[in-house]
Amino acid sequence: MADAKTDLAGDAMPLFYSRPEALNPARHGSLGLTARSDFGFARAAHAIPVVASEMPAAMRSYPIVFIGAAKAPVIITGVRQDENLFVDADGKWTGPHYIPAYVRRYPFILAEDPKAPGRLTLCVDRASERVVDQLLAPFRDEKIAPFFSGSEPTEATRQALAFCNQFQIDFNATRAMIERIDAHGLFAPRQSKVTLEGGEVLNLTDFQVIDEPAFNKLSDEAFLDLRKSGALGLLYCHLASTNSWTSLVHQASLRKAWLPAG
Repeated sequence: MADAKTDLAGDAMPLFYSRPEALNPARHGSLGLTARSDFGFARAAHAIPVVASEMPAAMRSYPIVFIGAAKAPVIITGVRQDENLFVDADGKWTGPHYIPAYVRRYPFILAEDPKAPGRLTLCVDRASERVVDQLLAPFRDEKIAPFFSGSEPTEATRQALAFCNQFQIDFNATRAMIERIDAHGLFAPRQSKVTLEGGEVLNLTDFQVIDEPAFNKLSDEAFLDLRKSGALGLLYCHLASTNSWTSLVHQASLRKAWLPAG
């Protein structure tokens, strides 16, 4: 596996994960993943990480902003804390909206192997409801894809590893782009005022955006530096995504209409 920075680092667990374990046949030989598509684990995520390569698809449905000291790009999926407007009570993601790779990756993730610093290994979140013992298969009305066949990883595990490896490559490429953008001083703190149907006004704070006037004033040399770094696509997708605040407000009004009166 490629050496890389990983988002499973430090003391804090990444969003969604609570019990990640390095996959190995001795410990997980009898386990597998249920085939059902259930995004209930993301129901309380009002902001979800994205990488640059998926922003052209994500910007159509969600505003893209930057959070924290690392200025990590995220999509905004809710207007209130702990509320994802795109996951319904049954754990389904509302179509036709784009499902971010960070969500599709779960319950797998790459983490640094403590026995081999700098090397990443495939982990699975044992807290996920989709991770089950194959012995339970006869008692469950759903298909279970095993992690291992004997001591060898199955095709499902190899596909999970390939997906996580690609995500990690995109994650690192995105970090490099963010660092180049930050080097040119283009980030600015911002807050957004959202007015819902019915007149309720919500203030969203603690995020950053690209300062468009500063971007437009860049020297030719600075602009060329961003183009060579691949960061221009990220910049333009972020700026275009500001149109999706309207989509978010619309989704909030739909959610309100689904809720029972009382």
